[in-house]
Amino acid sequence: MWSFNTTKMKRQAVDSSNLASVGYDPQTLEVEFKHGGIYQYYNVPKSVYDGLMNASSHGQYFDRNIKKAGYRYSKVG
Repeated sequence: MWSFNTTKMKRQAVDSSNLASVGYDPQTLEVEFKHGGIYQYYNVPKSVYDGLMNASSHGQYFDRNIKKAGYRYSKVG
């Protein structure tokens, strides 16, 4: 299932208690959270996006490899 937002980035729904959907355009990761908010994380390598999408726990992977990695981000929705 794909969803769209005002940034026009295509996101794919994920099975997670925290994340609702995830999208990726070159170097930009977009995450929609189940409890509100859509954020874009910048300069994220595709390997990190691939790791997130293939992780057994999307939320844990996000926390360890994206949130705590210190990528620059902004709230877009």
